[in-house]
Amino acid sequence: MSKKIVLTGGGTAGHVSPNIALLPALKKEGYEIFYIGSKTGPEKGLAEDAGLTYYGVSTGKFRRYFDLKNLTDPFKVISGYFEAKKILKELSPEVIFSKGGFVSVPVVKAAASLKIPCVIHESDYTPGLANKLCFKSAKTICCNFPETVKMLPAGKSVCTGTPVREMLKNGSADTGKKACGFEDDKPVIMVTGGSQGAAGVNLAVRQALPALLEKYNVVHLCGKGKLDEALLETKGYKQFEYVKEQMADLFALADIVISRAGANSIYEILALKKPHILIPLPTGRGDQKLNARSFESQGYSVVILQEDLTTEVLINAIDKLYAERNRYIEAMSSGDQSDPIGIIINEIKKAASH
Repeated sequence: MSKKIVLTGGGTAGHVSPNIALLPALKKEGYEIFYIGSKTGPEKGLAEDAGLTYYGVSTGKFRRYFDLKNLTDPFKVISGYFEAKKILKELSPEVIFSKGGFVSVPVVKAAASLKIPCVIHESDYTPGLANKLCFKSAKTICCNFPETVKMLPAGKSVCTGTPVREMLKNGSADTGKKACGFEDDKPVIMVTGGSQGAAGVNLAVRQALPALLEKYNVVHLCGKGKLDEALLETKGYKQFEYVKEQMADLFALADIVISRAGANSIYEILALKKPHILIPLPTGRGDQKLNARSFESQGYSVVILQEDLTTEVLINAIDKLYAERNRYIEAMSSGDQSDPIGIIINEIKKAASH
């Protein structure tokens, strides 16, 4: 009889991709895998594309501010709880793995009521509200940053890092070079701001191009609708709005990466041991800045705050990082979060055996 695990989490792709990254290791362990998410969130398509049996439940958002939906969403959460409980009774899994997001709350609470152990993963430096609501029901809480452990319930928290898709490690630098049309062997800078791009980073990189292209080739993932038409024919500079299948090849090609500091992005860079500069998002909850500072304190990253970003600052940081790249590679290779998938699978197995 096969073992069963239910994965949950959603609201954004960031709550789903670490779950998908665990699939090969879970299958190797003999788990039959199911996914419970929201009825309409991005997790549905992503889970189904990965070949998983998917169940949608009602879900509401917990807001810390006034909104008329605050009057109706609690009823959606209660409805989701009973829907999840019915699904879990039918499936009877050994363990739940939750990546957070508001859809996870009714699922984790339903699992706790059925005495099914839950392992939760918190990506951000400071725990999000949805995960906080689930801490009491969790057997184990995994997190990304050593500093976060101190903010979590004592005795059931472990710093694991984020699971990263294995396919990212299997890229071909030659294929990446052909895709970019680079003809020489200059070191390559890869700039990425996520699927939406990062306007401030895009501007700084393009302003620095004349100086950068003397020494480097630059591949720039600039975001949907953010191509600079005037630079399309620039030798040594290749722009993409967004890439999916080619991402592994571009990572393999890159000597240096410039990125925002979202948790999934920085763990992909860490897994690939790419020397990098982080320019955290200046708005939002502030977690990107905290993420970046944690990586900086562990010796993994160079950090430039967007308010300090000038052409001169960027060029100097790139030159210094490239000169000292081996030091950063060594730091990343010896860090505690070098095998997130192995550590998390071990925590799942421990939770399931109790």
